[in-house]
Amino acid sequence: MSCTKFRFLFYITYSCLFLNLVNANIQTSSKNTFAEQLTEENWDRILIGEWMVEFYAPWCPACKALEPIWEHLASQKKNLNINVAKVDVTDSPGLSGRFMVTALPTIYHVKDGIFRQYKSPRDKDSLIEFVSEKTWEKIEPIPGWKSPTSIQMSLISQFFKMSQVLRGIHNKLMEDFGLPTWGSYLIFAIATIVLGAILGLFIVCLIDFIYPPKPVVLQDKKKQKEGSGGFMQEKSIQDEEIVKHVKDDLVDEESEQEGSETEEKEKDVNKDSKTEPSSPNVRKRKPRKAD
Repeated sequence: MSCTKFRFLFYITYSCLFLNLVNANIQTSSKNTFAEQLTEENWDRILIGEWMVEFYAPWCPACKALEPIWEHLASQKKNLNINVAKVDVTDSPGLSGRFMVTALPTIYHVKDGIFRQYKSPRDKDSLIEFVSEKTWEKIEPIPGWKSPTSIQMSLISQFFKMSQVLRGIHNKLMEDFGLPTWGSYLIFAIATIVLGAILGLFIVCLIDFIYPPKPVVLQDKKKQKEGSGGFMQEKSIQDEEIVKHVKDDLVDEESEQEGSETEEKEKDVNKDSKTEPSSPNVRKRKPRKAD
């Protein structure tokens, strides 16, 4: 009995070791042939070297059809001197927003941080030729403002993450709590209004803290001073104009009086010259004797 037990234990131990070795070989072979899985934590690896990256979803029929072709490309990565990876958009929604993935599957070629979108046929020969013949050099790279490494695309990725979180909350409210669809939407609408009001109040307080408003009393006093000053200035201007007009009238009257006096003097002189009998030019007639 002891020998049979020993043999039985030996067979069990040998079979377990054999299965472990087989699994290890399968894992190593899968690592060498299959594409690497990228997530939001390790996606920045593609910024160094040359990569072909596929964005897919498990429920996408076109992605399922591309899967064996993509595995074949991954098996040729040593010969092509390229890295092959794929991204599951359901697990990494932030990357789908960062790369602006609007259709599935979407393929990108990355060379030292320069991104190009692959839009050629998705068959084995076309993909291999795209890499081996360097056809990607004929494609214009994505502009800087749309690059996945830019600040605006990083913000968009955060919004995509938030949308995924909200979708999870929506599904949990309907599945776990049994709320209808309109009830979940109503909760989201109320939460949006409340959060918007809180955010607006915070922004107003922040602006008031940075640029504090001036006191209302001081502003009223300044307005009164400015108003009184303006009224006094207008009054002084009017007084000056009145004084000018009076001076002009006085000058006009004086000039008129002087002109009338000079005219009278000229008239008197003319009269005197006419009435004077003893002028050197006037000759007296001698009286004739009577016959």
